[in-house]
Amino acid sequence: MKRLRTHLVGIDQGDVPLFSDFEDGGEMWTGTGPRERRKKVRFKEAFRSPPTVQVGLSLADMDSAHNIRAEVTSERITRHTFDLVFRTWGDSRAARVRMNWLAIGEL
Repeated sequence: MKRLRTHLVGIDQGDVPLFSDFEDGGEMWTGTGPRERRKKVRFKEAFRSPPTVQVGLSLADMDSAHNIRAEVTSERITRHTFDLVFRTWGDSRAARVRMNWLAIGEL
């Protein structure tokens, strides 16, 4: 559990389009095997220490003819930024993905 040592708790959030590969034949739509997309997100204001970041899919446009395999996570979390990460593998085909996020931490 993360204990906050101050009454100044910051909450930041956003919704980020990660890719739209069906439009230009990108690898998430046409490829196979392990694939990854990541996008660096900058917080509106720096936190006192790296915050807790929760992520989710707000849009997942996937091919229904194949298994849907996806991992969504946050990585490289600092006081100022973090990476949104989407991974897929096998024959899964992802046309478009948008991810939402929520960061909570000390200010």
